[in-house]
Amino acid sequence: MNPADDLSGEWRGIFNYPAAQPPTEFTATLHDAGGTLSGHTVEPGLRGGTVTARIDGRRTGQAVTFNKLYDDERDGDYDTVAYRGAVDADGTEIAGRWTIPGAWSGTFIMVREHGIEAEIGLEATEEVR
Repeated sequence: MNPADDLSGEWRGIFNYPAAQPPTEFTATLHDAGGTLSGHTVEPGLRGGTVTARIDGRRTGQAVTFNKLYDDERDGDYDTVAYRGAVDADGTEIAGRWTIPGAWSGTFIMVREHGIEAEIGLEATEEVR
């Protein structure tokens, strides 16, 4: 089976703001049940601490769409962010755009945890040679 056919697992990512703010790192746990995506994210809060959100979405071929639904304790003026992107052929990276309807939008990228470990291992091997 192609890894892009099941996005379940741990992911690390960043999302970029449209203004001159630094990118924000986040982690995501995805569950892919035949193209139906669920899970959660954890990211730094705007006023410190962390905030969590539920993920509800779909994977259709390489297209990935999901909504990030923030929990009540978040510290923004919105509770839903729409993500639209594509998974690469290896199933290790999802990249695209996020949108807060009627407000902001920006880009994001997520990398599957085992992809990060393999990348680090490859870099370490190359440096030793």
